[in-house]
Amino acid sequence: MNTIEQQLWEYIDGTLDDSAKKTLEARIAADPEIRTQYEDLLKLNSVLGALDLDEPSMSFTRNVMESVALEPAPIALKTKVNTRIIYAIGGFFVLSLLAILTYVCLQAKISLGDFNLTKKLEFNLDQYFTPTTLYVFLFADLVIGLIFLDQFLRRKAHK
Repeated sequence: MNTIEQQLWEYIDGTLDDSAKKTLEARIAADPEIRTQYEDLLKLNSVLGALDLDEPSMSFTRNVMESVALEPAPIALKTKVNTRIIYAIGGFFVLSLLAILTYVCLQAKISLGDFNLTKKLEFNLDQYFTPTTLYVFLFADLVIGLIFLDQFLRRKAHK
C-alpha cells in the first residue's frame, strides 16, 4: 500500500490528525487522480460496511468439542526393553572381567618369603550370643516381617 492510499484510508476512518487532514483535503481537491482514488475507496468502504458478517451457529462450540471427544486419545509410546539383550551384555562384561582376572592371576608370580602366622585366633561365641542379643534379633525380624506383610496386603488391595 502506498502512502497516499494509506493516508486516504486513515482519512476515511477518521484517524488522521488535523494538519494532515487539511493537507489531504487540499490534495483531493487539487488532484483529480487522488479524487477518483478517494471516491473508489469510499465506495469500497460502504460496500464492506454493508456486508453481513457470518457468525457460527449457536452449537458450533459444542459440535467441535464433540468431534474432538470422538477422536481417539493419543497413546504414549512405551518401549519394551528385551531383558535377554540386557543379560547378554551383562554376561559379556562379567565374562570379560573374569577372563582378565584369571589372566592376571596366572601371569603373576607371587612370593611371600618367610610368612609365618603364629597367632592363634580364639573366638568365643558365648560372649556374643546372650539372651538380650537374641531378643533384639527376633524383634528386628518381627518388625521387618510386619513391614513386608503390610506392603503385600496393600499391593493386593490395590489390585
